[in-house]
Formats: sequence, C-alpha cells, structure tokens
Amino acid sequence: MTPIEKVGKFYPAESYHQDYYKKNPNEYYAYRRGSGREAFIKKHWGKFEAARYPRPDEKEIKAKLTDLQYRVTMHEETERPFANPYDSNKEAGIYVCIVSGAPLFSSSDKFDSGTGWPSFTKPIDARLISKPIDRSYGMVRVEVRSAPGDSHLGHVFYDGPNPTNLRYCMNSAAMRFIPKDKMEEEGYGDFLWVIAEK
Repeated sequence: MTPIEKVGKFYPAESYHQDYYKKNPNEYYAYRRGSGREAFIKKHWGKFEAARYPRPDEKEIKAKLTDLQYRVTMHEETERPFANPYDSNKEAGIYVCIVSGAPLFSSSDKFDSGTGWPSFTKPIDARLISKPIDRSYGMVRVEVRSAPGDSHLGHVFYDGPNPTNLRYCMNSAAMRFIPKDKMEEEGYGDFLWVIAEK
C-alpha cells in the first residue's frame, strides 16, 4: 500500500527540459532506443491491434496498390499537395492503412492545416504507428509509419492546434477512408466510438 501524503514543495524543471522531445528529437529517440524503452513498448504494447492487421507479402502489395500508392508507401515519396482525395474530405469516418487495413486516424481529429495534405491532431491508437527519425533532404523530421503495414504515411510536426499541438501530415495515397455508415460492415464497428457526435 502506498500512503497518501501532503504534497511538499514543488520544483519545476529547467526550461530546457520542457518539451524536450520536440526540441531535441534526435536525442530523445536515441534515448528511447538506447534505454530499452522502445523495445519494451513494442514488446508489451505492439501486440494489441497489430496482429489483427497483418502485412501482405510484397507481391500482393504491388498487385493491390496503384503506382502512386506504392511509391508513397514503399518508397517514402510524397504526393502533390491540394491534388489528393482526402485533403478537403469532411465526411465522418476513419482512415485506415492502405497496406494492412490498420485503423489510423479519425475524422474527429482531422483539421484544415492549409498545407494541402490531410492533417490530424492524433492517431486513433499510437501503438499502430511508428515514428522513426527521417534525415532525408538535409532535414531532421519525424516520419510516421503504419506499424502493421511497415509503410510510409507522412510526417508529424509540432505546429498543430490544441489540444496536442501536433500536426500529423499524411499522404492520402497511404490511406483508405471508410465512411461512418460503412464501418460496421467493413469490420470497424469497434471504432465507431472515436467519431465524435456533432
């Protein structure tokens, strides 16, 4: 049993510690890997939903995806802004991984970022995505991948709205949209709760 005691003096951490993972993503994710935290998370949390959405083999992936979808998901390309189907989509539903079918984002967390790509404040379940560091094109960014599909989705930035201040900037080509009224018949009835009533 843990006794409940009156709180003592509180010492706030120095300002350079605040939002450390945002200011120093390289060091933060190196710590996560080096400390064993990343392996622990994958071992104990990764099995929750990932097993329900297995990644098809390479031949099946190539057969089911369009050329653009394949280039985006398998070769980390980026589709053109404002010329993709989900940027302006305002319909209620969820967005799933085009490769594995894993549920990724809810329309309730979608917002107009003005960037030309569908943007979200958070994923449906953080265990279904991975966020490796991307050092391509002379930049340091945080990539977002579908964990079950091992496929590129986009990147996450720290300039989004409240409450998360995150902007998950995704490629439409990496996802499939399932309208709310089709979720039950497509096997996603368990996720109807993530869509807020308006």
